[in-house]
Amino acid sequence: MLTPPQIPSLGRIISVRGSQARVGILPSPNMTPAAIRATVGQFFGIRTVQTTIVAIITEVTRENIDTTPDYIAVASVDLLGEISPGAAARFQRGVTVYPTIDDAVDILTHEELRTVYAPSGTDQINVGALQQDPSIIAYIDVEEMLNKHFAVLGSTGVGKSSSVSLLLNEILRVRPRLRIFLLDVHNEYGRCFGEYAQVLNPRNLKLPFWLFNFEEIVDVLFGGRPGVPEEVEVLSEAIPIAKATYTQYQNSDRHHGLKRVEARSIGFTADTPVPYRLVDLISLIDERMGKLENRSSRIVYHKLISRIETVKNDPRYAFMFENANVGGDTMAEVISHLFRLPAHGKPMTIMQLAGFPADVVDSVVSVLCRMAFDFGLWSDGVSPLLFVCEEAHRYASADRSIGFGPTRKAVSRIAKEGRKYGVYLGLVTQRPAELDATILSQCNTLFAMRLANDRDQALLRSAVSDAAANLLSFVPSLGTREVLAFGEGVALPTRLRFKEVPAHQLPRSEATIATTPTAYTGHDINFVSSVVERWRGATGRRDAPAEPLVSDRFADKLGDHPLQRAVEAPLLQPSLGLDPDRFSLLKKPLR
Repeated sequence: MLTPPQIPSLGRIISVRGSQARVGILPSPNMTPAAIRATVGQFFGIRTVQTTIVAIITEVTRENIDTTPDYIAVASVDLLGEISPGAAARFQRGVTVYPTIDDAVDILTHEELRTVYAPSGTDQINVGALQQDPSIIAYIDVEEMLNKHFAVLGSTGVGKSSSVSLLLNEILRVRPRLRIFLLDVHNEYGRCFGEYAQVLNPRNLKLPFWLFNFEEIVDVLFGGRPGVPEEVEVLSEAIPIAKATYTQYQNSDRHHGLKRVEARSIGFTADTPVPYRLVDLISLIDERMGKLENRSSRIVYHKLISRIETVKNDPRYAFMFENANVGGDTMAEVISHLFRLPAHGKPMTIMQLAGFPADVVDSVVSVLCRMAFDFGLWSDGVSPLLFVCEEAHRYASADRSIGFGPTRKAVSRIAKEGRKYGVYLGLVTQRPAELDATILSQCNTLFAMRLANDRDQALLRSAVSDAAANLLSFVPSLGTREVLAFGEGVALPTRLRFKEVPAHQLPRSEATIATTPTAYTGHDINFVSSVVERWRGATGRRDAPAEPLVSDRFADKLGDHPLQRAVEAPLLQPSLGLDPDRFSLLKKPLR
């Protein structure tokens, strides 16, 4: 047996069990301390006769080495893949040739790491560098990442938002025709994608109420609370008739002398996405109420009519009810505008949710998710769409008693079936433990940033392979922009550092923190008054700005730095047409 100083390797295989092995680490005076270091997460190369097996260290210990005095430590490794020999060396996952006892083990060389992480095609994006070797670029396979969904997980303040900006900008670079729809919960991404994105918010959005299905419109009318059964029953009977009535009006306008059919004979349900008018709905409810002889029974109808009128006249809901039926059936126009068909150079939509009434946010998200999936379904997936959901745990909670059921169902449907119809899902959350586990399990590429909560770590550990799970011990100690990448989109479970995002692509929250440490010292009563005015205008005017901006006085202090100028969404011009719901003389009789 050769003495340890004569052995050129770092260690030797001392046991093999399935996809795991144990390596005896040998002392070597010819190697520097930095080179001989065997740390958890480091890649080893096991030199067999036919190939080089790539393994990752999961544990290093000095226990029970008295029986093997040649070794200074013992490392447990997981076998991940193989590098084929020869001039055209390439890496593939899985092991075809297993190591044997006394096979030599070394730390992977720089060239071998390059082979492992070499891009395999044009559909690769550069997201950063390996933590083990910063000179090696970390590539992500876009095809695998999108087709099998992905998730970005991390606590607040670890660079999660800037990482999302980086990923989406890189995806747009290699997939310029891919449409992206981003749910922006905190209105922080409006500036990140420049001219490639349209920004929508309650001020410039038109999402007609009749596009809401029955569960969603009930949620709106009852302010997010469970509906009163008696009122819900009346509503379920009246809505299909109101839809049929509106359709008859349209047909009679196009075909003079058209024989009117009984509304109840037209095969609409409360979920059929066709227009109807609130004036017709209210008239139908009022008609039914008039036929009741018992005065006390009319209270249900009075309350329902009052609910509809209240929500309709609330300026916060103008995006649903204002000019909702102007132009007739505008479903095609709404979908085209929302999902960028055609893109016209802006393949991305940012839906800013912060300005929506809290009671209606879940319903709006449900409508958007459902329409995204249904359009992919009925178009046979010819126009792929990436649907990115920020703060996903708010809309698809693991606790079934929390949140809006249809929203969870809509997100879950995209996760389970969306890839068949060209609808891909990207989830972003700071609390993976609160996210529906079934939905998270459908994401086959995970980017795990720093997570301190034990429940979050436990859930993440259950969602990855055994080889990757051993790396999760790093999660609580990851630095800013550091991430553990797992799954189909990466060559191997990898600890990497996302590259820095350009200043103009930083989310608003991170850009503000980074660039204005002392800017808020000169505020006066004028500044506060301007904020109050905009605050009030958010619920009282259609022409208020889309998101808070600094006052002119404050902006002058900050200068013209691009980071200090928030990008405002363009406002839609008010319609010049007459709303038939507002002018009774234009309404057609019900009979």
